[in-house]
Amino acid sequence: MLETLIGLDHLVVAVRDLDAAAAEWAALGFTLSPRGLHSAHMGSGNYTMMFGEDYLELLGVVNPTPNNVALRDFLAGREGLERAAFTTTDAEKGAAALRAKGLSGTNGPVHFGRPVPLPDGGEAEARFSVFHYPRDEAPGGMRIFACQHHTRGAVWVPELQRHPNGVTGIKRALVATETPDAAAAHLARLIEGEVRQDGVFRVVDTGPNRAGIGFAPRAAIAALARCEAAALPIEGGAAMILSTPTPRPPVFATGTAVIFEG
Repeated sequence: MLETLIGLDHLVVAVRDLDAAAAEWAALGFTLSPRGLHSAHMGSGNYTMMFGEDYLELLGVVNPTPNNVALRDFLAGREGLERAAFTTTDAEKGAAALRAKGLSGTNGPVHFGRPVPLPDGGEAEARFSVFHYPRDEAPGGMRIFACQHHTRGAVWVPELQRHPNGVTGIKRALVATETPDAAAAHLARLIEGEVRQDGVFRVVDTGPNRAGIGFAPRAAIAALARCEAAALPIEGGAAMILSTPTPRPPVFATGTAVIFEG
């Protein structure tokens, strides 16, 4: 793995209406954090669904800013799984390493935060530093970035990590593409990982005890998710496999297929 990267940190589901999306995911049995508002220069808000070492993020635009141009462009076309984040131990060092590899369009590190209401009635501040890979370096059409958590205790709140549906973590993110070999090789090159075959999927593992990212044509993902292929993008983030003690039927939420596996 690229120096400073640990593995998959979270998946970002881009949404047009934050509160409506939060209600949809809560109805599926997820415990959602209180609505968050990022620093003004980010112009975004979110809800999170926290697990053990990773989480899901519903992300929406609150005010247009230069930092959410890519998000706005995505939402102009569709909602759904828009990007994947890796945990970084040092965002500044990680961004410098990408530029040293010739990725001059790397954006960051960008520093920001958001207030976090706590279950006991108090409030903390969650602070982050992120760097984004260049927009044209999106394997299979899904953007990637890295996130450094400066205040893990304000994000991984125990009361928010317990979900009525039993989900305990992300098992795999699934990206639809007609060129899975090339897309997986692209991601492996960007994070200095390796590609392996798992049935019809080309998978890049992101780190020990962290979720991998799999690439396959959307028809293959639709078959696994038991949904119509037309409901998924031809290219881009299409689905996620989540770990549960007991498998349950897949669902479709905010443009994303959600598969529950034991």
